[in-house]
Amino acid sequence: METMTFPRYSPDDIISYLRSHILEGAEARNLVKGDVFGNPRLDILHLIYLRILQKVCGIRLEHAYMMPLNVDIMYPQIYEGFLPVCNLYIHMERLLPMCRISDFQIADVLNPKTKRTVRFLSGILNFVNFREFRREVYLELQLSYVRLAAQYLYFPLSTVPVEHEAEIKQLTESIRELEQLLRQDYRRKQTALQEVTSQKKTDIAERTQKLVRFKVQYALILYKRTLKLFIDSLFLSLKQEVTEKYEGYRDVVEVLPSCQVELQLYQKKMEIQGENVERLASVSSEARNLEDQLESAQVELKKAKTDEMSLKRAVTAKHEKLATAEIQLKKMREDIEQHKCTVLEHFNKVQEKRGAVYDKVMAIRKEIKQKKDKIEQLKDDAEEKATKAKEIHLILKAVLDKCHESLLKAVKTSAASRAEKVDEIRGGLFSIQSSGCS
Repeated sequence: METMTFPRYSPDDIISYLRSHILEGAEARNLVKGDVFGNPRLDILHLIYLRILQKVCGIRLEHAYMMPLNVDIMYPQIYEGFLPVCNLYIHMERLLPMCRISDFQIADVLNPKTKRTVRFLSGILNFVNFREFRREVYLELQLSYVRLAAQYLYFPLSTVPVEHEAEIKQLTESIRELEQLLRQDYRRKQTALQEVTSQKKTDIAERTQKLVRFKVQYALILYKRTLKLFIDSLFLSLKQEVTEKYEGYRDVVEVLPSCQVELQLYQKKMEIQGENVERLASVSSEARNLEDQLESAQVELKKAKTDEMSLKRAVTAKHEKLATAEIQLKKMREDIEQHKCTVLEHFNKVQEKRGAVYDKVMAIRKEIKQKKDKIEQLKDDAEEKATKAKEIHLILKAVLDKCHESLLKAVKTSAASRAEKVDEIRGGLFSIQSSGCS
């Protein structure tokens, strides 16, 4: 067990790490050293283990209180108190072998010892630190892969094959022309529709102003009509009252001459009432004229309403046409996007072929470079051998020259010795001949 060790943390370091990285809020503030070591509180230790499982293994809180579904228990209520401890032990037993701890027991949950708890928590903290470090490295590596993929997928191609340049230029020009035509058509339709809508708005504003004026005139006519009715009722009541008083005064006129003065007053009132009647007649004629104007205004209002309805129908028809034009434009854009996608797919295929050809060309270049290196090496070897041969030739030439010189010397010495011997032989022969003659 002690062959593969990990750093042992002190209880103070473990408590500070638990407060800063594992527990949160009131749990971290209320945690003290005596809750975990010495005489530990089981609920606090179980809570720490549960928080570690939630952080490392992603276990949720309800998993600690769930009865396994693959176990048939007749009375599950009996196991409700022991079920959280049992589930905690099962999950910790799965976690701790990854932390190089293989002797975790149920007694470490029910009756924990300080030394074993320190060792367990040290192994878990070491594993958590290692996991966080490797997770950062993995995320950086994954981010680099994503960037490379994005560069490969989304960045435009820097080069285009020569055999596809004309086709690509033609496609881009046709797409650009089509986009310009669509934009011009859309702008022309939009400006025409804006002009029509502005004209309709001005017509509607004028009709509304006319309607407001007609409503004001109609209100005046109603006011004058009510005024006329009030004056008629007042005139009738005054006329009835005057006739009654006139009849009464006529009966007593001979007896009461003072009533003549009052009668004259009433006659003046009658004259005033006559003037009022004439005025009322003029007012009634004006009211008739206003009624005629009101009727004509109502007719024009009906015409304006019908025109407004027709304009609204025309505007709705224009909106529908605009909607259909937008749908057609959207469809054309989708077709253009689809065509672009096909072109991009074709580009990708061409790029793949280009990559394969590029790989083959690079392999051929590599082979050519290797052959050139071999040729250069052979040339260097040939030059070295030529220089060595020259050196050997020079050495052999020098040796031959020395041999020639030595041979010449030997020939000269041998010729001189032979001449001396010949002279000696001749001298001996002469001496022999001279002795024989004598």
